[in-house]
Amino acid sequence: MSFGLFLSATDKKPMYLQIVEQISSKVLLGDWPADMALPSIRELAASTQVSVITVKRAYAELELAGVIVTQAGRGSFVSAHPDLQQQLKEQEFKQQLGLTMDLARQLQLTDAQILDLVQQQLNQQR
Repeated sequence: MSFGLFLSATDKKPMYLQIVEQISSKVLLGDWPADMALPSIRELAASTQVSVITVKRAYAELELAGVIVTQAGRGSFVSAHPDLQQQLKEQEFKQQLGLTMDLARQLQLTDAQILDLVQQQLNQQR
């Protein structure tokens, strides 16, 4: 069983980060609801064919970000924090905005040009 995670050895992102991003995405989309038990570190390592250390690092990152909570002797669960999905959406927005800004800089757009394009987009959305 793969728990719906698909890791790629050819992806430039480290395996632990692929796990973090995919679990965060599943929580954001509501596929993994609040209080849902996550697979154990060993189960996920076996199903994705990565080391236990890799999964442990991913879970630590997810816990640090507030996406999951770990209870000694019980396992890890999706956080029941009421604003979790909003926080994940904002995080995704910031990541996308960062990529957009990187592209704008590659295109050598000025701050004024970037702001103008953002304003145009806002006007189109109304």
